[in-house]
Amino acid sequence: MIEILNEKIFHLYNEKISYIFYIMENQQLGHLYYGGSLGAITAHDLAYFLERENKSAGTVKFSPDSGLFTLADRSQEYPVYGTSDFKEGALDIQVADELWYLDFQYAGYEQTAVKERSLGRPASYAYSGEAETLIIHMTDADHQLALELSFSIFADSSAIAKSQVLRNKGDRDIQLNKMLSGVLELPSADYEFIHLSGAWLKERHVKRRSLEQGTVSIGSLKGASGHQHNPFTALAHKQATLNDGQVYGTNLIYSGNFLAQAEVDEWQRTRFMVGIHPTHFSWQLEPEEIFQTPEAVLFYSDRGLNGLANEAARFTEQYVIDRKWAEKPRPIVFNNWEATYFEFDQEKLVTLAEEGQALGMECFVLDDGWFGQRDDDRSSLGDWFVDTRKFPNGIKAFAEQIHQMGLQLGIWFEPEMISPDSHLYEKHPEWVVRHPYERAAFGRGQYVLDFSNPEVVEAIYAQMKTIIEETQLEYIKWDMNRNITEAYSTYLKTTGRPQTEFFHRYILGVYHLYERILTDFPDILIEGCAGGGGRYDLGILFYSPQIWPSDDSDAVERLAIQSGTLLGYPLSSFSNHVSTSPNHQMDRYTSLKMRQEVCLFGPLGYELDVTQLKDTEKQAIQANIQFYKQHRSLLTHGTFFQLLSVEDTTNEVAWGVCNQDKSEWLIGFYRKLAQANPANIEYLKIPMIDQTKTYWINQTEQVTGSMLKEIGLKKPYQFNGVNHEQMHVSGDFQSTIYHLKEVR
Repeated sequence: MIEILNEKIFHLYNEKISYIFYIMENQQLGHLYYGGSLGAITAHDLAYFLERENKSAGTVKFSPDSGLFTLADRSQEYPVYGTSDFKEGALDIQVADELWYLDFQYAGYEQTAVKERSLGRPASYAYSGEAETLIIHMTDADHQLALELSFSIFADSSAIAKSQVLRNKGDRDIQLNKMLSGVLELPSADYEFIHLSGAWLKERHVKRRSLEQGTVSIGSLKGASGHQHNPFTALAHKQATLNDGQVYGTNLIYSGNFLAQAEVDEWQRTRFMVGIHPTHFSWQLEPEEIFQTPEAVLFYSDRGLNGLANEAARFTEQYVIDRKWAEKPRPIVFNNWEATYFEFDQEKLVTLAEEGQALGMECFVLDDGWFGQRDDDRSSLGDWFVDTRKFPNGIKAFAEQIHQMGLQLGIWFEPEMISPDSHLYEKHPEWVVRHPYERAAFGRGQYVLDFSNPEVVEAIYAQMKTIIEETQLEYIKWDMNRNITEAYSTYLKTTGRPQTEFFHRYILGVYHLYERILTDFPDILIEGCAGGGGRYDLGILFYSPQIWPSDDSDAVERLAIQSGTLLGYPLSSFSNHVSTSPNHQMDRYTSLKMRQEVCLFGPLGYELDVTQLKDTEKQAIQANIQFYKQHRSLLTHGTFFQLLSVEDTTNEVAWGVCNQDKSEWLIGFYRKLAQANPANIEYLKIPMIDQTKTYWINQTEQVTGSMLKEIGLKKPYQFNGVNHEQMHVSGDFQSTIYHLKEVR
């Protein structure tokens, strides 16, 4: 998958894509091409790529004997600011008050086919024969720096994974102010910048803006990837649609502060970069020390947004998430949170679990309120031992009752947080993230623990390990409900490290706790959560195969959240809970039918008081669970497509999943508000259906794939005031599931 031409041009390619860069006249790396596969090529084939003219009026010589040369209009692999390139660069270093203008020149390369999975730090991985990595060695002799640029290509993916390692080869400390991970230069600005943004309860809505000269960026400075913005972004050609046209995607395998930006220059060329946010970041690099960036991933598709989404999902499931979770059925969970909140005891929980088990649920998740003296959300964080008022016989006895029912057991933790009334705070107030001045923020009744301190991580793990072993735990819900304010670490102060290293060291501490848990308990399923969807990223998915996407479980709101999220992440990562009506976040009334049919796509769960349901509702839940179990693999790991616009302002949403040979489909159609006197018959086209097949629709009628592609499925006919006999749906918040299966 890697060919090197004349020791100058580097071509990474497979059947889907080609990625080409080269050594420029100044011995730096220039970018040539990323797009559809060119197949094997020769140096002669690329001769026209290397023809250049110096467009900039500021063309310079780098020595009296050199020819005219400028970086101003050159596409580069890892650009730096200040030496005829005045766009923002990927790397910024200084020593004391001296800014360094860097000159990394080519020094050689190496190749490897090994990309092992290591729990120490999240990154892509591959098995034998699935990937190749090209490592380019660069040196800046004047500043005594060595830079390694890694490029990985995967046999069946459009992805290119990039990371960098910087080594200080000198004899004095340097200050690293900025080191981004991913750079992609494009020869035009004919793109829309697409990002997933929002807020708590409305995460990852699709936003678009056209590129023009200047810079557009999104990011997070909250210590987490955040509810407001997500590291996944896309550049879609202005003529691209859901199913056609060129689209580039980027993501970062990282969970802390990030920056993603696109800059367009005066020649309408686009430079896209992503990585650790440089604001409030610097790193002290001592002699012979290294700094390694998190891995960035680039994607490409010429099949529109659906094509890009399929590439991103397939890559994440195969090369980021531990592959064993594709083989294990995701348990149907029953979470007690909205059923009980803090008002429960062991007897009440056992009754709920028995009811859930009778309906077909498979894992009982004990949410908040089981530990310390936790009767509200202002107490006991950091004291991870059981509340004997609620569990007089201990947590082990409760776990045994759950397991005797044939259920798995899950437990909620918020390991990164601490309450001021906890025993842990009384013993270790210095473990709190808080600056040493009188005024300090106190958010949500809790503080953040200093996970940059390895001792803190080990202390929390010791408490969690005791509970995991005592309960024979199968499932953890890992929450994080407070963002970091006034980032200051007593530990960093006492060890002489700069406070500007805190955010990065903090998230490395989070990863270390994941590593400790999964090393000792490799089969435990951890569901990520951060006040809902505040840390939905590839870094968390490396450890947690699924994430609670939002604290908003309202079916209507979840339509926009799921549509946005699944542009960049796999269906198997999107955890769903059927909740009660009226919904506890929106106070909206929706039918049980719609709530279940929205939640079918992805890992299924329930979060409501099943003891208060009518018999007809229990029967509907039981039937839905039976249907889900029959199609669980398809509904969690099938190829996912959007069938209508992903804009959250649309009244109708439709999506579907199909198996590998497109012989079976499940399609969900959702209409938010009823329409007065609608058209007689409307259709939902399935552009990606197999036209050579004929399908059963809900086991009642047969239709050819050609008909479904060109004309479509009949949308459910609405009640218009008089058509009682003909209507399929009535009122607001309508839904229909179509099951298509090949006629054999």
